[in-house]
Parts: sequence; structure tokens; C-alpha cells
Amino acid sequence: MVDWVSWGSLATLALLLIVAAVGDVRRFTIPNWLCLAVALLSLPYWWASGAAFWPGFLWQAGFAVAVFAGLAALFAIGVMGGGDVKLLAALALWFPPRAYLELMMLVAVAGGLLTLALLVRHRVARAEGRPEIPYGLAIAAGAFLILAEPLVKQFPA
Repeated sequence: MVDWVSWGSLATLALLLIVAAVGDVRRFTIPNWLCLAVALLSLPYWWASGAAFWPGFLWQAGFAVAVFAGLAALFAIGVMGGGDVKLLAALALWFPPRAYLELMMLVAVAGGLLTLALLVRHRVARAEGRPEIPYGLAIAAGAFLILAEPLVKQFPA
């Protein structure tokens, strides 16, 4: 039963990340309901992992609040979008700090490559202004790489 809950939570998270990425590419928006669903879905995942509520999940929730506060400051100065901040904070409920740091590094690399590609496209099209960057795509890519690691490591080399 517990494995089913864990795998089901991860599969649902993957689907929500796809919805976030596609929606951000199409509308440059990550809806609040999606970020809330990602956050709430972490509860059955943590329960299935066998982690203790105290201090395990409460520590993780505190980490997510700290992440939200830091990213909200970046939103306040206009560096990040609100949906990106909320999605990254919701993902902080899923990953311990070290894995979350890896996630952020992967998101930064994916976001940099995405920005570079869109800047080139923008220049080639001779478009005016600054291109919009659907960072939800980079967030989903980074999260997929972190989520895929345990799957890949279970197979012998």
C-alpha cells in the first residue's frame, strides 16, 4: 500500500509538472491551484516514505517557508515571476535541502539554456522588446532530472 501511495504521488507530481510547463509556455502563467496541488501532494508522499511528522515533515515545511521567503524577495525586485516562486516553494516540500540545491542548479542551467534559445529566436525574428521566458519549463525539467535519479540508479550498470 505504501509503495503505491509513494509511486502514485510521484506520478501525479510528474503530471502536474507537465501541466505547469505546458501552461507556462502557452500563457506565461503557473496557476495557484497547481502550486497548491503540488504542495498538498507532498503530504501523502512523506507519509508513504515513513518519515516522522516531527521533526521530519515539520522541518521540511520550515525549509519550504524559508525558500518561499527568499524567492519572494526575488519576486519583489522583479527577478522572478510569482508562479515560479510558488511552484519552487511547493517543490521544497518534496526534496530535502541537498536535493533541492541540486534542483535549483539544474533549474538555473535549464533556465539559462532556455533564455539563450529564446533570445536567439527573438533576435532572428527581429522582435522588439524583451522576450518572455516561460521558466516553468525549466523548473519542470530540473524537477524531472531530480525525480529520475532514483529510477536510474536502481538498475545495475
